[in-house]
This record gives sequence, structure tokens and C-alpha cells, in this order.
Amino acid sequence: MSRTTGFPKADAENDFLRARRKQVRAALAAWLRREPDDVNVMLPFDEVVEALGRKGERRLGLRVIRLESIVGSVDRTRDFDRWFRPTSSRVRARWERLAAAHRRGEPIPPIEVYRVGELHFVSDGHHRVSVACALGLKEIEAYVTEVETVLDADGIRYRGDLIVKDYHRIFAERVPLIPEARADMKLSDPAQYAELGEAVEAWGFRLMQDEGQFLDRETVANRWYAEEYLPAVRLLRDADLIGDMTDTEAYLAMASKRYRLMRTHRWDDEVIETLLTKD
Repeated sequence: MSRTTGFPKADAENDFLRARRKQVRAALAAWLRREPDDVNVMLPFDEVVEALGRKGERRLGLRVIRLESIVGSVDRTRDFDRWFRPTSSRVRARWERLAAAHRRGEPIPPIEVYRVGELHFVSDGHHRVSVACALGLKEIEAYVTEVETVLDADGIRYRGDLIVKDYHRIFAERVPLIPEARADMKLSDPAQYAELGEAVEAWGFRLMQDEGQFLDRETVANRWYAEEYLPAVRLLRDADLIGDMTDTEAYLAMASKRYRLMRTHRWDDEVIETLLTKD
């Protein structure tokens, strides 16, 4: 609990001013450190779900959730920062009424949130979350709706992380691998997921021509993984050609330079050097 004078209204006013000062100082610190613009911005629910791919949702009812798990909002991303500190005085009157009520001993009413993985996004109750955070509470009651997504929400901390998830989701749709195989695909440059997807589709086209039959995406994806990707990665490892790349990056480097090898029929230091570089 924050400092108290015994006068709820005065204490609530001080609570708000402290929260605003913390928000301003955090914004200033981010600017001085030249951190990305999204470091203090809460995550927008719609963009997160779009990046992960919505499958469905279900009501879970009233639950107790940890405040630190609340990372975003459905529609109020400008009034509060990533830690639900007020970004202006526009919300002050309502904020202070809630803080004063809590200081008089009244419980904070349940909020409403969407759950994506272990993350929560507020649809109703932004002021209540802000007050609870400012007063040092750890948990809050919430009516929870769980949203199921194609990809999990692991690794999402900032808005910029959604770019990776979005590329990964599109790759997962084009190349529907089994879960353990999909987890094996690791690329540091998100745009390379599109390049890898094209490589798999090209491999699948050649496979269908060789076999003279149509194969669906799932069959192509998992045959590519078993018959092309895993054997190639094993050979790259045995030849010590992975270097500082991930297995997937090393495979993609080899696949993109395959035609050079086919044209030259050489396997010398120059060719090996090209395989050890990402570009």
C-alpha cells in the first residue's frame, strides 16, 4: 500500500501524482536510452490476435489474475502506458474516485479481460487496473474470456515482437508442420520465414511432378521436413557448416545457393565460405 495520511481523498490525489511522475520519468528514460518507441506502450489486443491467428474463444468466468500478467488493452492504449500508469491528466477525476474508494476500504470491482496464453488484455476496467498497480496490489478479480490462437503467445513483450509472430503465422499457414517440427524453425530475420515458405512450396512442386500426383500442404510440409530438412541439417552439422547460424538459417543459406553449386559442380573453399554466410 502507498503512503497514507488518513484522508482518502488527499491520499488518492497524491497517488495519482506519483503514478503520473513515474510514467513521465519512464518515458524520459526510454528517450535518453534511445529505446524503441514501443517499449512503454501497452500491447493492442487486436494486433496480437491477428498476428497469432484466432481459432476461437470461451468464457472462463470470474478468476483472480496477477496484475503483472496484464500487458495490453482492447481499445485504451493511449490513456495508460505499458504498466498502466496514466499518460495524461484526462483520466484523473475517475482515477482518484476509485483510489479514494479503495483507501476507504471498498474492494475494487472485477474487471473484464481477454486471455491469450498467459497474457491478459483489458476490455473493461483500465482505471481499476491502474489504481491497483499504483497502490501496490499484486492480484485483481477479473471476468476472463480465453482466446485460442494458432501460434502461442510466448516471447511477446513489446509491439515489435508481433512482426515475428505475424511472419511466423503466415509461414505456419503456408507450411502446416506438426508442432515439434514447427518449433524447430528458428530464424533471426522475420522476413526469412517468407523465403523459407517459398523454398518449401518449390520443393513440394518438384515432388508432385516427380510422383505425378497432387499432395496437400500438410503432406508436403511434413515430407519436406523429414525427407529434405532433417537430412540436410544433419549433413551441414557433420560438415561443420552451421557456424553461428541456427539450423534453419544454415539450411536456408544452402537452399538459396543450391543452384550455384549445381551449375559449378564445385565443392571448394570459396563455395563453403558462401554457405557459412547468411547473406
